[in-house]
Amino acid sequence: MNDNKEFVKEITNIEKDFAKWYTDIVLKADLADYTDTKGCIAIKPYGYAIWENIQKYTDEKFKKAGVKNIYLPVLIPESLLEKEKDHVEGFAPEVAWVTVGGCEELDEKLCIRPTSETMFSTMYAKWLKSWRDLPFIYNQWCNVLRWEKETRPFLRSREFLWQEGHTIHATEEEAKARTMQMLNIYQEVIEDLLAIPVLKGRKTPNEQFAGAEETYTVETLMHDGRALQAGTSHYFGQNFTKPFNIKFQNKEGKEEYAYQTSWGISTRLIGAVIMAHGDNRGLKLPPKVAPIQVIIVPVALHKEGVVEKAQQLYESLKQHYRTQVDLRDNYSNGYKFNDWEMRGVPIRIEIGPRDIENGVAILVRRDTGEKITVPINEIAQIIEKLLADIQNNLYCQCEKRNSEKTNIATNLDEFNKVINEKQGYIKAMWCGSTECENKIKEVTGAHSRCIPFQQEHISENCVVCGKKANTMVVWGRQY
Repeated sequence: MNDNKEFVKEITNIEKDFAKWYTDIVLKADLADYTDTKGCIAIKPYGYAIWENIQKYTDEKFKKAGVKNIYLPVLIPESLLEKEKDHVEGFAPEVAWVTVGGCEELDEKLCIRPTSETMFSTMYAKWLKSWRDLPFIYNQWCNVLRWEKETRPFLRSREFLWQEGHTIHATEEEAKARTMQMLNIYQEVIEDLLAIPVLKGRKTPNEQFAGAEETYTVETLMHDGRALQAGTSHYFGQNFTKPFNIKFQNKEGKEEYAYQTSWGISTRLIGAVIMAHGDNRGLKLPPKVAPIQVIIVPVALHKEGVVEKAQQLYESLKQHYRTQVDLRDNYSNGYKFNDWEMRGVPIRIEIGPRDIENGVAILVRRDTGEKITVPINEIAQIIEKLLADIQNNLYCQCEKRNSEKTNIATNLDEFNKVINEKQGYIKAMWCGSTECENKIKEVTGAHSRCIPFQQEHISENCVVCGKKANTMVVWGRQY
């Protein structure tokens, strides 16, 4: 029992200091570490394995949707950025520049990509000739660099990993359909793989991507009631195709400009998993994304037959589940139990001499802490059902929290009171003015999360100015 108390003492209480708790989990669960490069992290094997599972699942969805992967340069000439005025203005504060190559000053500055719309656009202009070439449904898995002032591992690093999809189409209708198709794929990734319910909708003009005509988002709510933008899909129209001269010859032989989209998710999703599911014992990983789904911890390693039986069990389970066996002899059982709980492994199997004698093993669920004794010869089938139940339970817990942390407000005083007392989503009517949106941000610290596709009529009037309002917006403080 002492192992347990000492181990948990090393993690800040989730309710007392959520930000410190988060950092403790990132470091203690061996997901990442700080580096000598300010604002950048080293993603360690366990953290990277989570990203690999997200990447694999998402990439399979992409390929079924006709997406092809490519790779473009990390360095972008300044002249390319300047072709799209709104875009360059939106990213100017975050851009890092290369001005010297070797020992010589460059003739033209090169930015380290904060995003690749301009590079994709210039290549598309070169590659596109005829309507027969369309559509281009391309994506790249890569790193980007944004000079963030305040950073936090996974949530807001200067350099991070992501995918960025960029497509061009012959018609507006086709481009808009692709924008929504990719948003729906993100919803599947986050809800089905990560077990986090999403709020889906359109960003207000004030919050949309620089250079986009429309930005759509999947928003998630964390344990502390703050929102996290988990993925976005943008419809650009011809905002990039015109300045970059992305034209094609249509069926009638006339030249016209293509229509464009862009969409992306990043390693920020690892942060979402930590903050949506974790507790005072550490990570709680949904089985579908967990690098290790089952950990076998043999008890009394020194007793005859224990290690052999654990290895035997491992050999039988590894064919079906991501399984490991813990044969470390320099730690106590209590320490190892706590260590694997910290890492969020969904199921722990404990097996000792008496269990082997009785033909059973003890299964421990990370999500509920429940212990069950099961026959060894039925363990594979029981684990299959347990993993499915754990995945569903984690989703339902988040859904319950979302419901409990969603409130309504009909005026600004009520809005401010509610968000300070019950931090979470707030549904409120909005007249559509930027001034009212900015006023909410100024007074309460909340941003508009999205205009949900499923609209509700909360009241007749705007929550700020009191004028007639027909649009319901969900607001919240954000990461």
